[in-house]
Amino acid sequence: MIMRNSELIMVVLLLAVLSLCKTNSLACNEREKHALLRFKQYLTDPTNRLSSWSLTEGCCGWAGVRCDNVSGRVFELHLGNPEDFGTSTLVGKLSPALLELEHLKFLNLSLNDFRGTPIPSFLGSMSSLTYLNLWGASFGGLVPHQLGNLSSLRQLYLGGNPGLYVDNFSWISLLSSLESLDLGWIDLHRDIHWLDYVSLLSSLSELYLPHCQLNNMISSQGYVNFTHSLTVLSLPSNNFSHNMPNWLFNLSSLLVLDLSDNSLVGQIPSTISNLHNLNYLNLSVNMLIGRIPESLGQLKHLEILSIFSNFLCGPIIPYQLGNLSFLSYLDLHRNKLNGPIPSQLGNLSSLSYLYLHSNELNGTLPRNLGLLSNLVALRTGNNSIEGTISEVNFAKLSKLKYLDMRLPSVVFNVSHNWIPPFQLQHILLRGCKLGPKFPAWLQTQRFLQTLTLHDVGIVGTVPKWFWMWASNIQTIYLGYNQISGNLSQVLINSTNFDADSNRLVGQLPHLSPNVVLFSIANNSLSGQISSFLCQKLNERSKLRILDLSNNALSGELGHCLMRWQSLTHLNLGSNNLSGEIPESIGSLFSLKAFHLHNNSFSGGIPLSLNNCTFLGLTDFAENKLTGKIPSWIGERTHLMVIRLRSNEFFGDIPQQICRLSSLIILDLANNRLSGSIPRCLNNISAMATIPSAIDDKFSTLKFSIYLGYQGDYLGYREDLILVVKGRKSTYNNILPLVRIVDLSCNNLSGGIPIEILSLFGLQSLNLSRNHLMGRIPEKIGGMKYLESLDLSNNHLSGEIPQSITNLTFLSYLDLSYNNLSGRIPSSTQLQSFNALEFIGNPELCGAPLLKNCTENEGPQGDENVEGSERSWFYIGAAIGFIVGFWGVSGALLCKRAWRHAYFKFLNNINDRVYVVTALKWSWVCYHFRRYHMISLRCLRGCNQEGREERGDGES
Repeated sequence: MIMRNSELIMVVLLLAVLSLCKTNSLACNEREKHALLRFKQYLTDPTNRLSSWSLTEGCCGWAGVRCDNVSGRVFELHLGNPEDFGTSTLVGKLSPALLELEHLKFLNLSLNDFRGTPIPSFLGSMSSLTYLNLWGASFGGLVPHQLGNLSSLRQLYLGGNPGLYVDNFSWISLLSSLESLDLGWIDLHRDIHWLDYVSLLSSLSELYLPHCQLNNMISSQGYVNFTHSLTVLSLPSNNFSHNMPNWLFNLSSLLVLDLSDNSLVGQIPSTISNLHNLNYLNLSVNMLIGRIPESLGQLKHLEILSIFSNFLCGPIIPYQLGNLSFLSYLDLHRNKLNGPIPSQLGNLSSLSYLYLHSNELNGTLPRNLGLLSNLVALRTGNNSIEGTISEVNFAKLSKLKYLDMRLPSVVFNVSHNWIPPFQLQHILLRGCKLGPKFPAWLQTQRFLQTLTLHDVGIVGTVPKWFWMWASNIQTIYLGYNQISGNLSQVLINSTNFDADSNRLVGQLPHLSPNVVLFSIANNSLSGQISSFLCQKLNERSKLRILDLSNNALSGELGHCLMRWQSLTHLNLGSNNLSGEIPESIGSLFSLKAFHLHNNSFSGGIPLSLNNCTFLGLTDFAENKLTGKIPSWIGERTHLMVIRLRSNEFFGDIPQQICRLSSLIILDLANNRLSGSIPRCLNNISAMATIPSAIDDKFSTLKFSIYLGYQGDYLGYREDLILVVKGRKSTYNNILPLVRIVDLSCNNLSGGIPIEILSLFGLQSLNLSRNHLMGRIPEKIGGMKYLESLDLSNNHLSGEIPQSITNLTFLSYLDLSYNNLSGRIPSSTQLQSFNALEFIGNPELCGAPLLKNCTENEGPQGDENVEGSERSWFYIGAAIGFIVGFWGVSGALLCKRAWRHAYFKFLNNINDRVYVVTALKWSWVCYHFRRYHMISLRCLRGCNQEGREERGDGES
């Protein structure tokens, strides 16, 4: 029996070998062979993938060619790039010779490069095709309607070609056998009825339409035909801005639903429970509101649930989530969820990834989360969770790789000799109380890539084991603790190292050439800067970010800067450095940000700095630099910040500075600059526009470090100390939104150019302590975003423009010590300022000054107008009197008849007045005597009554 079985096996193996031999020895159809060779002629094959395609061999043995075992006809071409955008890309265009492959069913040309050429329409004539894959093959133009003729097609993959577009989608409905469709990254927005056409594909099982610029998924019919066939619906990164349509929740066979990165609104409907077969649900990055529906807990096959970056509120559903026993991935971060983390999450034994960070959760961390033995990532940071975390919270987390607990109100209370069950790769602890001792359990972690212990209350000296242990950690952030220790003999090998704001002392450490970011600002490091810059490196340094600011470093920079040619950000501010800025600075060709503020540098700005063509920020403030501001500075068109205040620069402000269209901060205060303010400042377009977080020109100065896990970044950001509203402030996060011009404390003369009024986005303008003359520009009220305006200590005259009352954001104003006159314009805002902001202007009156304005003290322009009107009134009255008097008198003198008539008229009037007056006087006298007699009688009667009353009283 055993022998018989072995013989049977041998026969089967022999037949299989013979079958393979027969396949390789199949006679190739000569016509198809020549067609394939012509097809090859249209292509460039840099890696010789098609080297086997030759006349000497049969085409059935060629690479990527499959032939039918019986007929020998070519029925499959597997020519997709096997390296996913690698070097094995075929380049060229498609040959119509493919039409001669009449039996071809399978055509895969994905991930090649057809140089933006259109998909040839002749593909629509290859009626035998059941599989067509042109994904990511760099086609462009209109998708040919002729593809609708491929009635046998079951799988169509045209996605990954962002140069393609569809004008009319009706042809897709003709592919009645289609089961899988991928048109990702193709522009489909031109046909608003796309869903109606796709829904006619009753056999469709998988639909992938990401990044297609679709604007709606509303069916005009109210239903779709693939209700029972569709298993995958992937529509992420489109432009849907409506509620989720009802037809979605009738797709009872759906396994995958991805609607992420749209603008969906409204609540998650409770009818989502109808999708009872669902195992993948992604609604992240939308605008969904309301609570997570309880019915979500009925999706018992769900394995992946992602709803991050929405506006969901209320508590996390407790026991309902505990029903999802297959759930391995739960991402609810960046919402507005509140309340405690439900303990029922500890029942999800399959859970591997739990992301709850950046919400409004409170309470304590449930201890039973420590029982999730499959948990790989736990992120609860940026919430209001409080309480104590101990070993119990990590009891069975042996698979944990990523721990994020940026929780300011949480205290770690683990024993000094605790040995964690996990081996972490990324630790993000920020704000929580981990100290005061350096956590000894860290040295048990052998595979760490990221260590962030930012502001965790560590106090004391770095333990001896730390530097050797940390040498293989890629990113280390230890900032804002009270860590002490001497770094003179330390070698930093981490790619990114940040220990800002601690108590580290000694000389600067040695750096490995592998270090990319080294920031150790706000410590107490000392020694010569040249010792650090001139240290011996075995290979070229990769250092891009070097921040040594706010230490006690001394000496001159020297010429060793040329060893650090990868530098993009260099901050040496607030030290004790001196000497001239060396010419070697010009060798830092990639430099973007350069800080030397608050040192004792002397000399001028070196010409070689002009070689730094990417320079976006220069901060040389508070030094002893002298000379003229170089005119070539206008050639550095990337400059956004020029801060040269508190030096000894002299001469004119160069006109070339107006070429810096991206400039947002110009601070030249406290120098010896003279001449007039350039009239061309209106060419600085960045200051003439409203600041916007979207249009962030400062993004070119950002430096982000990708942690290699879940899209997390740590970054280095620029900050500046600016004098705004009369006080020094440090700007960092909002620095890209700041717009400032400060030319104060110089010897500038002339007037305030009206062109400066075009800088509508300006927030702070300081021209104080100069020798400016003339009037304040009348239309200064057009600078509506001004928050601070200082024109004090100049020789400005005239009145304060009425338009200044339009500056509704103005919170700081100083016009003191000028020659301003007239009434201070009336507005609630202006009168709220202190009188000190207006003193030193003797002719100025009105609130908030105590000097009241008299009738003669008003706006000077109005006085001129009123004086002019008064003069003309008197002149007119005099002329009228003369004309009227001599007009009547002259006529009476020249005409006797008129004169007699006039005097006769006067006599008649006189007689009439006399008679009327005599009659009236007689009437008055009569009534007066009568009234007098009545009054005497009344008086006598009152006296008699008084005597009678007194008599009665005495008796």
